Amino acid sequence: MRKTYIVENGSQQEKQVHLQICGEISDCEWRAAGQVITDSDAMAFIYLMDAGEDYHYIIFPQAIWPLLVKTLQSDLEPILTWGNGQTELVNFQDELNALIFNIEGNHNYGADFSTAVEEAFAEILNESRED
Repeated sequence: MRKTYIVENGSQQEKQVHLQICGEISDCEWRAAGQVITDSDAMAFIYLMDAGEDYHYIIFPQAIWPLLVKTLQSDLEPILTWGNGQTELVNFQDELNALIFNIEGNHNYGADFSTAVEEAFAEILNESRED
């Protein structure tokens, strides 16, 4: 059965962003799957965690997006933390970066989601144009 966990807060510790899941976490028999998808209706990015027979979803709501910008500006993949556990979210930067550039101007994701992504990640999108 697929489970979902919401990243509710985080912090930047030196150059690495740590993203925290709050609340009770059971069955942490998972590993980072290296894939980011979207839920445009919920205005969220989702990182997939491989739990063996299914995937668990780590949800990054819009309130967390400023930390995702910091993640993309860092040289290091973010760390997901919960209770006493943590794991590196492998391939997160590449996946998220590809998504935001695909979403820019693409209303197939929905106009509201596209606009929100363009505004939240403007610094990243503009840096690319300057290169």
